[in-house]
Amino acid sequence: MIRLAVAGVGAFGRNHLRVIRESPRATLAGVIDLDNARARAAAQEFECAVFDSLESLAGHSDAAIVATPTGTHADVACALLGAGLDVLVEKPITADLDSAARIRAAAGDRVVQVGHLEHFNPAVLALRKIVSKPLFFEIHRMSLFSPRSLDVDVVLDLMIHDVDLVLDMAGEMPDEIRAAGISILSPKVDIANARLAFPGGCVANLTASRVSTERVRKLRLFQPHQYISIDYGRQDGAVCTVSGRQQIGFQPLAVEKNEPLKLQLDAFLDAVTARSRPLVGVEEAARALEVALGILAKIEEHGKLVAQSLASS
Repeated sequence: MIRLAVAGVGAFGRNHLRVIRESPRATLAGVIDLDNARARAAAQEFECAVFDSLESLAGHSDAAIVATPTGTHADVACALLGAGLDVLVEKPITADLDSAARIRAAAGDRVVQVGHLEHFNPAVLALRKIVSKPLFFEIHRMSLFSPRSLDVDVVLDLMIHDVDLVLDMAGEMPDEIRAAGISILSPKVDIANARLAFPGGCVANLTASRVSTERVRKLRLFQPHQYISIDYGRQDGAVCTVSGRQQIGFQPLAVEKNEPLKLQLDAFLDAVTARSRPLVGVEEAARALEVALGILAKIEEHGKLVAQSLASS
């Protein structure tokens, strides 16, 4: 039984507490949070200890989940890694590449997994088994407004999930990024659209919004003679295949439904136990962050062009 602690018990941190308590492979060592009242409430609900410092947490744990605000990920993760713990850091790994490099340098031989949860979505797991040569992605990820995660833009909050998956399936970094975005209910970008073009000819069009009137999580992928559509939320999909005689065959995607957060935890525990490389490590997370920051730079560039156009009109 791996002793697993959670740093940061906000909305998503509490989800981690739930799946740890339900796991037959781990025991919940305790929690820590800057909000002491919130930490005590979580500890009471999930029947675990409250730690008053990262040093105390490290002394009673084998591994930890870092679910603190993004800007604190590097400091918390590096402190825990330095104390000898393996860590699962929520996405995005950090808000900047220098901080991600700090985590990479501090890791040593410790396991560092990053919480790009859609990698463990059963629909995505089924999709990856049949992806051969993706040519075009069309992805929409839209959510109702929530005060959660307003410390980062929608690109780092939501779109980075899809950036990560596209990079994984395309197998390369984009050589062209175009993007636009606007702020609606927060000081940061709340709606964004990005177009990624890859050297091998693949193109990805991604849209993300955290001020939508409905919740949408859909990915469409085109590859030679095949169109695949998945719904992240419903965990299902469909495959349309064109035969040599221009006949269209349709079949549902073979998906074994499960909770992605539980699958992610199991993968982390596997890596900790076997001392193996996690499915989504620092390198993969840093690549997704690099592209996400490139998208934000293009959004800023586009915003300046729009402002100049409006000023001259």
